Amino acid sequence: MHLNTEQSVFLIWIAALSCIGFLLFGLDKRRAVRHSWRIPERTLLLSAFLGGAPGALFGMHFFRHKTQKWKFRIPVPLALLLWAWFAYRMFM
Repeated sequence: MHLNTEQSVFLIWIAALSCIGFLLFGLDKRRAVRHSWRIPERTLLLSAFLGGAPGALFGMHFFRHKTQKWKFRIPVPLALLLWAWFAYRMFM
């Protein structure tokens, strides 16, 4: 399969933001355990909606962080569905 420039940029964007989202959830969990300064919830959600939804959702479950909060249980999977739709439109 040959990717055009837009498709390549899309995949790199999703991969980079997913890594960032995953790391943000891990860092916030670590800081929560240590009762340290926390990453704002707005930043965590923004990372998901900017393209990091796969990593954010994986990070939520991997670190067992924010999985009980409805503020994350609904929007993060919705962000993943939104980006899956973008991917479908990009590659079909």
